[in-house]
Order: sequence, then C-alpha cells, then structure tokens
Amino acid sequence: MATETKSIQQLTDGDFDSVINAGKPVFVDFWAPWCGPCRLIGPVVEELAPNYDGKAVIGKMNVDDNPVIAQRFGVTSIPTLMMFKDGKLVDRMVGAAPKNALQNFIDRNL
Repeated sequence: MATETKSIQQLTDGDFDSVINAGKPVFVDFWAPWCGPCRLIGPVVEELAPNYDGKAVIGKMNVDDNPVIAQRFGVTSIPTLMMFKDGKLVDRMVGAAPKNALQNFIDRNL
C-alpha cells in the first residue's frame, strides 16, 4: 500500500498500476538515496507537491526497492521524472532541474 508523506505518495512495484489508473494525472520521481541529483530535487518536489492536492498525484519511487516498474519504463538514469494520464506515460524528463522547470513539466501535463 502506498504511504503518504505530506502530499507525496511513496509508490511501490505493488501499488503503482492502481495509482496511475486511479483517474488523476500522476507525476513520479524515480530516485535512489545514494543519488546526489535526486537528493537535490527531492526537496523541490516536496515543496511543489501541496500545489497539486486534488489535481494530481505526486509520487516518488525508490528504484533500489522497486526495480520492476523502473525496468518496465526503461529508467536507466536517475532522477527520471514521468507524468502519467489515464494509466499511460505521456511525458518524461531525465536529470535534476530547477523548480520552475519541474513546475512547468507538471503543469503542461495536467
């Protein structure tokens, strides 16, 4: 079951499909604790998440703990950021980005 931290859902291989098929757009940050750029954008994602309450699901997925979904979507570099709509991948961005770029990425896919 997905656990929530503030406005962010911690996604797992087990609940990923049910979350992306739940009817709302879903932003997923694929990350790992040892990844420097991931640690840079993590706080930015947490800062942006409350802006999307009710509009989108903001999720994080630790690729070390949940390799199945990362492999399914070809995540080879992290951070990889993806947007899903109606259960389908609609956009992806690889690498750390500033706050305004992350916000634009989410907004253009809502």
